[in-house]
Amino acid sequence: MDAESTQFQQAQLAAILGPDPAPFETLIAHLMSSANEQRSHAESIFNLLKQNDPNSLALKLAHLLSSSVNQESRAMSTILLRKQLTRDDSFIWPQLTESTRSAVKNILLSAIQNEESKSIIKKLCDTVSELASSLLPDNQWPEILPFMFQCVTSSSPKLQESAFLMFSQLAQFIGETLVPYITDLHTVFLNVLNNSPNPDVKIAALSAVINFIQCLSTPNDRDRFQDLLPSMMRTLTEALNSGQEATAQEALELLIELAGTEPRFLRRQIVDVVGSMLQIAEAESLEEGTRHLAIEFVITLAEARERAPGMMRKMPQFINRLFAILMKMLLDVEDDPAWHSAETKDEDAGETSNYSVGQECLDRLAISLGGNTIVPVASEQLPAYLSAPEWQKHHAALIALAQIAEGCSKVMIKNLEQVVNMVLNSFQHPHPRVRWAAINAIGQLSTDLGPDLQVQYHQHVLPALAAAMDDFQNPRVQAHAASAVLNFSENCTPEILTPYLDGIVHKLLILLQNSKQMVQEGALTALASVADSSQEHFQKYYDAVMPYLKAILVNATDKSNRMLRAKAMECISLVGMAVGKDKFKDDAKQVMEVLMSLQGSQMEADDPTTSYMLQAWARLCKCLGQDFLPYMSVVMPPLLQSAQLKPDVTITSADSDNEIDDSDDESMETITLGDKRIGIKTSVLEEKATACNMLCCYADELKEGFYPWIDQVAPTLVPLLKFYFHEEVRRAAVSAMPELLRSAKLAVEKGIAQGRNEAYIKQLSDYIFPALVEALHKEPDTEICASMLDALNECLQISGPLLDESQVRSIVDEIKQVITASSSRKRERGERAKAEDFDAEEGELLKEENEQEEEVFDQVGEILGTLIKTFKAAFLPFFDELSSYLMPMWGKDKTAEERRIAICIFDDMAEQCHEAALKYYDTYLPFLLEACNDENPEVRQAAVYGLGVCAEFGGSVFKPLAGEALSRLNVVIRHPNALQPDNVMAYDNAVSALGKICQFHRDSINLAQVVPLWLSCLPIKGDLIEAKVVHDQLCSMVERSDSELLGPNNQYLPKIVSVFAEVICAGKDLATEQTVRRMINLLRQLQQTLPPSTLDSTWSSLQPQQQLALQSILSSNALG
Repeated sequence: MDAESTQFQQAQLAAILGPDPAPFETLIAHLMSSANEQRSHAESIFNLLKQNDPNSLALKLAHLLSSSVNQESRAMSTILLRKQLTRDDSFIWPQLTESTRSAVKNILLSAIQNEESKSIIKKLCDTVSELASSLLPDNQWPEILPFMFQCVTSSSPKLQESAFLMFSQLAQFIGETLVPYITDLHTVFLNVLNNSPNPDVKIAALSAVINFIQCLSTPNDRDRFQDLLPSMMRTLTEALNSGQEATAQEALELLIELAGTEPRFLRRQIVDVVGSMLQIAEAESLEEGTRHLAIEFVITLAEARERAPGMMRKMPQFINRLFAILMKMLLDVEDDPAWHSAETKDEDAGETSNYSVGQECLDRLAISLGGNTIVPVASEQLPAYLSAPEWQKHHAALIALAQIAEGCSKVMIKNLEQVVNMVLNSFQHPHPRVRWAAINAIGQLSTDLGPDLQVQYHQHVLPALAAAMDDFQNPRVQAHAASAVLNFSENCTPEILTPYLDGIVHKLLILLQNSKQMVQEGALTALASVADSSQEHFQKYYDAVMPYLKAILVNATDKSNRMLRAKAMECISLVGMAVGKDKFKDDAKQVMEVLMSLQGSQMEADDPTTSYMLQAWARLCKCLGQDFLPYMSVVMPPLLQSAQLKPDVTITSADSDNEIDDSDDESMETITLGDKRIGIKTSVLEEKATACNMLCCYADELKEGFYPWIDQVAPTLVPLLKFYFHEEVRRAAVSAMPELLRSAKLAVEKGIAQGRNEAYIKQLSDYIFPALVEALHKEPDTEICASMLDALNECLQISGPLLDESQVRSIVDEIKQVITASSSRKRERGERAKAEDFDAEEGELLKEENEQEEEVFDQVGEILGTLIKTFKAAFLPFFDELSSYLMPMWGKDKTAEERRIAICIFDDMAEQCHEAALKYYDTYLPFLLEACNDENPEVRQAAVYGLGVCAEFGGSVFKPLAGEALSRLNVVIRHPNALQPDNVMAYDNAVSALGKICQFHRDSINLAQVVPLWLSCLPIKGDLIEAKVVHDQLCSMVERSDSELLGPNNQYLPKIVSVFAEVICAGKDLATEQTVRRMINLLRQLQQTLPPSTLDSTWSSLQPQQQLALQSILSSNALG
């Protein structure tokens, strides 16, 4: 900047900061200017002031907000001061002198007393609260609490309201410091709620009470406010009785907040509270918005599972009433002519806000209370709706059925016949909107009650949908029938679908030629889904279908047809995957040409083509495999671009006046974090997630062929392990990690890594491991935690040996953390189970959550197994550190799954570390022996397998326990249900362990007794891995003519021959090819050496088909 302009700026600043307030006020006015240039000039001067002289700026703002005659200036300066006092990048408080600080504090408090404008008082309260929230924790504003108490007890409603507004915002910072004054506060609150004539003061007090209750940490303190509840509710009813619905809605919103965070505070008076809310919801004279909030309150209570489990299920009379209210709301639907036009834009024609709230709330109610509570209520209320003459009632019943299916699926599956018939009977209804609702219900039920519905009712449902596709008078019904075919086939096996394909594909082809785009789109998605579900059975329709699809792809070029073309891409790629490369490859080239030309064209931001195209490319790659490689250079650049999209985020203050303007924009999702409201454009996130998933697909499909892209993809995906805006993006990034490592490793091994060697794999692994471990440390979602552990395990299997000690240390430390976090989540659930209203349904839900926790433990077990296999004895010092975390998993109070995992970890150690693991036998073998007779078959299997391992590697340490081990195994083997499907794996492993004891501890046992017992259990057929080991051992023993095995006078020979016969006839399943060859040779030797009489009796003990099979095998020389 040249000297002249600097001088001019200095002069300007001097004027603005001078004694005359006018220039500063002008500056503030310019900051609000709609003229961009004027505004940005003012902003740069304002920022200069802030940098150069924060003290003067703060004092000028304070002076302006307290003395300007212009209301807009006072408002704007209050907002600006608040921004400077917010603890973020613009926080200037630390730079202010003591005298400025005290002046600002005093001016703010006196401005609250002197300001007349209501909206500015609110802004002043916000600014005071913002500053106080920084200062109060260190007690740097001692005057503020006395000031608030003084205002609350003053006679001025304005000051009372201000104090309560500040209380509400500061409760979370000062709640605990106010505990000593609980009695005084209680009196103040009660007095105002009962006696203040001013509704605004009452609402502010209600807000203060609710915020205060939420920040009290002990139930006892909270309970001291219980008796305020009737007065709190009265605030609401009085507002309604005097027609002040806006005030009532504010009160409802506050009470909803309370219901969500402290539902148990309401418990003692729940009957009165919920009763009043339902009364409001039933009052037709009230505004819809008020009634919807009352419903939201009750649903919020039903959803408050973690804090008050089971509470609402104890109130069936209310659930009946609420269900009836919601059903009535579904009647608020009109037969709008636009609906019949079947244009996509009129999708919701005739639906009102009542109708959509009713729909959403039925869904939430069913999910939160479950089928045992809701199905009886629905069964009682729906029949009257179904039999009523008005189409709206019939329509409402079908919509309700579809809405509650997800939450009630377990119970509805038990009454499938009743449910399905109810819907199918409605397919004949004269009104098209009812027929549409019936089809809609079948679609929803196919998703929520599948695959049971598909298996039991395909012969009724598919013909009904096929008939509905012929409803040419009502294209919307036709299109919906096609969509329902999609829902039905998604949960369906090819066997069920195939018999109907002729009819369905024929009809869908007719719909593809319909003039209505909605019908064409419905047909395309249905065809895609039917192809996907019938796989190779779709081949016979390929030649008829593909020309239509290609025609749409080539011709649907108008902007209005974008979605149609996108769906054609989806359909072509799914059909290609279903029929396979050979059938598809000629058309594939042509389709790729079209996609490549589209890829190069300029597309608008909201064009759906991009995301559909990303997915279509990836499917084509899956279908064509390595033949896809030439196209990668076209596909990857835009894919990387989509994966690197920055989330489109707007951050505003949660209570700011300029709400995010696009709040009605469906593509924006807002989340409130503390006092910030964050708006995110969801379409961007979805495209990003799709792209990340596709990158993962390519790496998985192309293996080493993906190598050239790793250097670009790894730096794109690794940071996304911590992309907290969107779960799907994190999931995809997690799944991609092992794929990238595998691709690099294969490329190096196969020599196609442009001369790079193992050092490159190490470099990639050094980049991925720490990132994955750190992301795991911060991951909030249990399910994704399990996926991360799984990915970590896969990465260890690929490049584990390249890790150094400090990297192993970081993984071990993270495992400790994972176990600790998981245990504390379980503990919290245990606490929830102690709640007053806890019931069986809550128990079910807790069980499901704990099962997800087991997935985490499972993965921890897998990782430790991999680390032990990779580093053998070198890992044991780490294992010793972990033992205090793992020991509790052996406890009787732990789940079977946890005990199984603990045993497997020990089994791995004994098997991989041999002598080095002997020092653990004393600690773990007693547990292992006990677990051999656990009631859970999987625990038994792990334990008996472990005994076999210890018998093999335990030498003299195992010897003294051989006898007890035998008796434990004996119990497993002789159990009457030992061979039932659930138990057979444990049985087979016990037989294998028995064989190991015979092999490695001959001198510690009675061989003549044990070996025949072992032989009598053969062949084993459940655990195919153990079967191969055991039958190989049998073969070796026969080869060395083991006398205990053959028995006195070869009496066990017929048994041995019949075991051989069964194993040989089973092909490769029960023994390796090598073992089978050895068995055949042994049988030939027996043929030649045994006396004919012995042979005959041996053969005759076999089953006829085994005799035939053996004769043909022995007589052929091919296997000699």
